[in-house]
Amino acid sequence: MREGIHPDYRQVIFLDVSSGYKFLSGSTKSSNEMMEWEDGESYPVIRVETSSASHPFYTGKLRTVSTGGRVDRFNQRFGKSQS
Repeated sequence: MREGIHPDYRQVIFLDVSSGYKFLSGSTKSSNEMMEWEDGESYPVIRVETSSASHPFYTGKLRTVSTGGRVDRFNQRFGKSQS
C-alpha cells in the first residue's frame, strides 16, 4: 500500500437523528463532534437521517403515495382521456 494516499480509517458512531438509534462502525468520514460509546471510549459522531431503525423497508411501516405514474401525468398534462 502506498503511503499518504489513503484516508484514515477509524471507528465512528453513526447516530440516526429521527429515531435516536446509534451504532459503531468503521469509516473514513470524520467529525468534530465526539460521543462516548458503551465501551467507555470516545468516538467521532456522524449524524444520518435514516438507518435500519427508521427506514420504512426495515420497520414495515411503508407509506403509499397516491400520485399517479408517468403515464397518468402525461395524459393529464396533454388532455388525453382514458376511455
